[in-house]
Amino acid sequence: MIPVNATLLTKRWYDERGKLVLEFWVRLAEGVGRIVVDNQPAVFFVERYVETRGGVRKPRDLLSMARQAVDAVYFSSQASLVAERKRLGADGYLPLEADIRPCDRYLMERFITGDMVIQGAAQRRDGYLEWRNPRLTSGAASIPLKVLSFDIETVGLTGPVISIAGVCGDEAQVFVHTKAKDPAYTACRDELATIVAFERWLRDIDPDVLIGWNVIDFDLRVLIARAQAHGVELALGRGNARTTLRKSRGRGGTLASITGRVVLDGGPTLRASGYFSSSYALEHVSQELLGTGKTIAPQVEDKAAEIQRLHTESPAELASYNKQDCVLVRDIFVKQDLLGYVLERQRLTGLALDRQGGSVAAFDYLYLPRLHRQGFVAPTINSEQRGEMSPGGYVLKGEPGLFKNVLVFDFKSLYPSIIRTFLVDPLGMVMAKDTETPVAGFRGASFHRDAHILPGLLTELWHARDEAKQRKDGARSYAIKILMNSFYGVLGTTGCRFFDPRLASSITLRGHEVIMGSKALIEAWGHEVVYGDTDSLFVRVGDALSPQACAEVGRRIATDINAFWREQFEEEHGIESFMELQFETHFLQLYMPTKRGSSEGSKKRYAGWVQTADGHQAVIKGLEAVRTDWTPMARTFQRELLRRVFSLELDNLCDWVRTTTDEVRAGRRDSELVYTKRMRRAPEEYTKNIPPHVRAALILGGTPRRISYVVTTKGPQPVTMQTAGLDYDHYLTNQILPAGEGILKMVGIDLKEFTSAQMQLL
Repeated sequence: MIPVNATLLTKRWYDERGKLVLEFWVRLAEGVGRIVVDNQPAVFFVERYVETRGGVRKPRDLLSMARQAVDAVYFSSQASLVAERKRLGADGYLPLEADIRPCDRYLMERFITGDMVIQGAAQRRDGYLEWRNPRLTSGAASIPLKVLSFDIETVGLTGPVISIAGVCGDEAQVFVHTKAKDPAYTACRDELATIVAFERWLRDIDPDVLIGWNVIDFDLRVLIARAQAHGVELALGRGNARTTLRKSRGRGGTLASITGRVVLDGGPTLRASGYFSSSYALEHVSQELLGTGKTIAPQVEDKAAEIQRLHTESPAELASYNKQDCVLVRDIFVKQDLLGYVLERQRLTGLALDRQGGSVAAFDYLYLPRLHRQGFVAPTINSEQRGEMSPGGYVLKGEPGLFKNVLVFDFKSLYPSIIRTFLVDPLGMVMAKDTETPVAGFRGASFHRDAHILPGLLTELWHARDEAKQRKDGARSYAIKILMNSFYGVLGTTGCRFFDPRLASSITLRGHEVIMGSKALIEAWGHEVVYGDTDSLFVRVGDALSPQACAEVGRRIATDINAFWREQFEEEHGIESFMELQFETHFLQLYMPTKRGSSEGSKKRYAGWVQTADGHQAVIKGLEAVRTDWTPMARTFQRELLRRVFSLELDNLCDWVRTTTDEVRAGRRDSELVYTKRMRRAPEEYTKNIPPHVRAALILGGTPRRISYVVTTKGPQPVTMQTAGLDYDHYLTNQILPAGEGILKMVGIDLKEFTSAQMQLL
């Protein structure tokens, strides 16, 4: 039997006739496969002194994290395991590792994350190969997946489906509910015929991955509901399996269950990949990334009405609009290599391709099999666990002002570096009592110098990321970065089975020590630290220095700090330092604001002016210019104001400010005075202290996902239902003034002089 390489698509478990069954769908080099495993019992562990009634109990050469001998308890079905777990829980005992999904345990114990090698006899089924109880080992398949981008159009948000489009490679189809014939689409006699035609086409092209924009909460949800309205089940899965939606664990989001196929929603996947946008609407992202957008112009306010008009008057234009959405999503996925990102994340962590978040699950997937090989088993996650939280990162209060020549330094992957350097690890803390020379942590923690898992795992990931960077493999590099940085957060949450405040505190408090110690050294060398945040320090090095001189100072500071900590950690703890301070940025100028209504410096808010190959650029964090809950007017005003101040264009600054405020009062900037906010709840759920965007949504009616509104002399009103004039005093005092007042004070200008007349009317 020739070994077969495969890439994991979906996994699940179920009980059948009192027996646990594991099912894995995989992509093969040619075609797809289904793996069925029904010879593996469900299992949890108990400490040897605990009495059990259900299952088959066998002693194992393993210890609990409390260093008690344990036995394994095996069950023929997951249902019988759950019953015994509940019985023990009623007696006040929580079995060990009783919450691990059987399909995850099966793969993780074989170190299979995404790719595998199958060895065994296969049977040919209708459209796929099937293995029953084969031998599975970890592999490196890297098999391309077949992707279908699809989109639906409906009457309103939840009305009948009138069009379904799909694009898969070079093949595209649009199914339209219409009697009119046209080569641009396939005409279907009614809604059900449209859905069925799409189902059949999907099964014919047989994709591995379905993508779309809001594809789960809209497209699939509507398709499922509309199919059910006709008395049928939507069947998009392999083997004609039905399509269902389910709540994801821990995050409250929704996942789609389609047997043998993965569903990826474009917006959340794009965010998870590290791409930031002020809006994740498809039109905005496609214009930003692709330079093109939908066929219906963004200026059309009532898109639902326009779509219905096209359906009636020009089905071919509707088909073109529908298809274009699919093309946009496909091209965004290709341009940003989003499929590459989720594949790398699965290969690194074992997380399902469609899983959003899941840091704790990823940690378990990597840590538990290694823990077992060290002779230990882990606790079950205790949902009722409470404990003292560890302190967060050390943030210095910003020194407010406008500064020249500020250098920004960052400790590269600070928390992972601390874990590697100080050997912070759940097993290492348990084993520390076995050595006379443990490495000291904080709050009474100490760690074994040799018996540990996490430091070695991070070292492997560190080297893998360096290799990915050398290959310019951005998807893998980013996936590794996110994984490494998640470990601290996992150890600090009560949702982690290894939660102990001493673990997270040994990371964050060491970070405090490093930041404060570095600050003291830099100031002893004659420089001023004007700000610091968790892993970074902002250092003012002298107004008169040239950029070249600043760069030399920056490199010298980084070198000297790294040398200091290497010597310090070796001398005090006898350990090798993996801390690395990097000179990141030279701000020619830096603006640090005050807290509103205070003279104290702010935190996590600043703007810097940097030299680039193309000129100069503002780097802005936390200020109004980068906050989507502020109007375009305020964002544009602040960004231009910063540019003028940083560029020392001060001679005509008052004239420009006066012109801007006059244009607002005269109504020439009305299009920039629109607020856009996301609706997190239905408008009617707000019963008191109703914010402006909700008041506007109540006027609009329905349950909008986002609301665009203006503030008028009669209060907030939706843009599409504005009946009163704009309240310009509101915009001057609540948008322009706070966006510019602090910056202008730095150059001796009082912005209130330009708005005082309006303020007297309030």
